[in-house]
Amino acid sequence: MRIGLFTDTYPPFINGVSTSVFMLKKALERQGHQVFVVTINPESLHYSFDEDNTVIRIPGLPIGIYDYRVTSVYPLKAVNIIRKWKLDVIHSHTEFSVGTFARFISRQYNIPLVHTYHTLYEDYVYYITKGYFDKPSKKIVEYLTKFYCDNTANELIVPTKKIYDLFREKYNVEKNIYIIPTGIEIDRFYTENVNKEDVLKVKKKNKIPDGCFNILFVGRIAQEKNIDLLLDAQQMINKKNKKINLIIVGDGPDLPEYKKRAKKLGIDKNVFFCGKVPWEDVPKYYHLADVFATASTTETQGLTVIEAMAASVPPICIDDESFRNTVVDKLNGRIFKDEGEYIEIINDLYENKKELSLLQKQARLNADQHSSKYYGERVADVYQHAIEHKKFDNYGVIGKIVEKIKYKETKNETSRRKPKGLSSKKRSN
Repeated sequence: MRIGLFTDTYPPFINGVSTSVFMLKKALERQGHQVFVVTINPESLHYSFDEDNTVIRIPGLPIGIYDYRVTSVYPLKAVNIIRKWKLDVIHSHTEFSVGTFARFISRQYNIPLVHTYHTLYEDYVYYITKGYFDKPSKKIVEYLTKFYCDNTANELIVPTKKIYDLFREKYNVEKNIYIIPTGIEIDRFYTENVNKEDVLKVKKKNKIPDGCFNILFVGRIAQEKNIDLLLDAQQMINKKNKKINLIIVGDGPDLPEYKKRAKKLGIDKNVFFCGKVPWEDVPKYYHLADVFATASTTETQGLTVIEAMAASVPPICIDDESFRNTVVDKLNGRIFKDEGEYIEIINDLYENKKELSLLQKQARLNADQHSSKYYGERVADVYQHAIEHKKFDNYGVIGKIVEKIKYKETKNETSRRKPKGLSSKKRSN
């Protein structure tokens, strides 16, 4: 198959969606498919292409939320290249910007569209509204989500049952919904594939002391990740034990505030903020840790949990549906309901090395279920179904715009084919 992946984020940009798309591309290529990527240029306002023209980076403008950018929904320069790719299927990984562009291309050239829903947008409304008009704003988000995921996509993929239930029960989506957990290249996190000397260099660089029990968080540093709980718990933990540290890897809008909070809580000597880390260096940070912790309830899946497991680092997760398909309490990790339970688990694993060792071994074993190979195979099956059962509805505004584009293209093509010297009206002899 000739497959087009359309995404707003792609390496070198680092986040869950970016990692997911990059892993999917590699997994599909290993199956023998030809894979093309359309994304936003995160570093300049110019187009860029890779050497073999399989990745197009479209100029984008920053929107003031993290490092995200938006681009034109119909960049002509990109259209001319994509048309030559002769795609069999399009897979969009965003609802907006490049995602809208994917829908135009799908409709214009009758290419089936598969969509993966990665982000719970309702949990991010406050970044735009700042607390005002939250209810009507969430209604708008709900409408747009339903439009992009139901009306404009042939097939829909979600990473967990939590998101499946959202679409079935709240959004009343009736089309096919496939639950396919996102896969990762788990082997790059394996202990045997990470250089121990590099890990020691990272440890030294961040001034993390030896002989301590380290808790790791990796992710965006923002309020929806509930890092407050980890910091508040760390204060209680360090009152009794100064040998337990919290390592926080990532960047985000609330990083300065969390640094101030750690200092105010008197735990700044036990909390290490490592900032933004290059994609290729991320595995080294997992190997600094004894356990991984997250209190976020806004995840669609939580890829960092799988990364931790692949590195033999047991995840300690808040009780949320996003993690239940991955983490089995007391088998490959631990689940907590509140701050008190979290503190008990950390103290228990610090004291009970045998239990910690068992969790570490099982975490590594269970990580294999989330390989990018298995992910790519299941997604390819959805592509095949979309191709065999493709159906194109004239969906509202997008359909009308595409019809105008097609009309204009046909008119221009007819004009180009006319012999020189002939006017639009037939000449008389």
